[in-house]
Amino acid sequence: MTKRGWRLGAVAVLAAVCVSGPGRPEVIRTASDLGPLPADRYDYTPQDYQRSHRASALLVRQCMAERGHPDFPLDPRYPNDPIVAVAVGTDYGALDLATARRWGYGWDPARPLALQPKGRRMTNAEYAELPACNVKANRRLMRGIDLKRDWLYATTRSIEVDKAVKRDPRLRAAWEVWSRCVAEQGFTRYPDPVAAYTDTAWKRDDNGNTRHTQRERSTAVADVTCKRRHHTAELWHRVRAQKQAVDITHHRDRYTAGLQALRTYRTNIAEVLQKLD
Repeated sequence: MTKRGWRLGAVAVLAAVCVSGPGRPEVIRTASDLGPLPADRYDYTPQDYQRSHRASALLVRQCMAERGHPDFPLDPRYPNDPIVAVAVGTDYGALDLATARRWGYGWDPARPLALQPKGRRMTNAEYAELPACNVKANRRLMRGIDLKRDWLYATTRSIEVDKAVKRDPRLRAAWEVWSRCVAEQGFTRYPDPVAAYTDTAWKRDDNGNTRHTQRERSTAVADVTCKRRHHTAELWHRVRAQKQAVDITHHRDRYTAGLQALRTYRTNIAEVLQKLD
């Protein structure tokens, strides 16, 4: 597996910003607490990932059996364990105060974010056949989908939408208020919460986790406290919702085609699971 760098992750509230609202928790601890966004229905979900991972594993096992490896495991380990880096973060930086106090901008090392394979280690001979079987499995799951035009169109648009979000004067003003609040508590005056989250001073390891120093944890606490005090994440979420809604209106046909591609993908997955699981 190729070693990858970590990045700040990336996942319609049109009413005025407030601490809580219909269906929203009083305290925001995760991005999902803020509610859905207009583009969510056009995008891949965690359930899609789980089901596609299962379907792909079944297809690969079938392919490996056809190539003379009848006992290939569904969740194999590689011949040599790879270095795995994890994409960490939320769309709005740190949000949970308890996590900030204990782990700063990282997480409990005893609870790694990347799940380890549970099957046996594959042989070198099996490993040599794996790429071809992966390609075959992917081709089956993507049957009937125009990958260049329609696949995850909402994801391709998210880059431009996020640029528009960051230029929004309401959000820039909110970031300024948040930044001043953090600085008043004795910490670096970051331009926005992403800069605080990605500060190289936290010295993230290859797996994306931080050192959890006192300075890091105290900064994260100030970060989350200021977000809560000034409702930064709520306003940020509202601006994202508005920009996404506008983009969907302007590119309705393409979003619709992308949604149809996603539905085709889900149908393909369901067919594979029904046949092989």
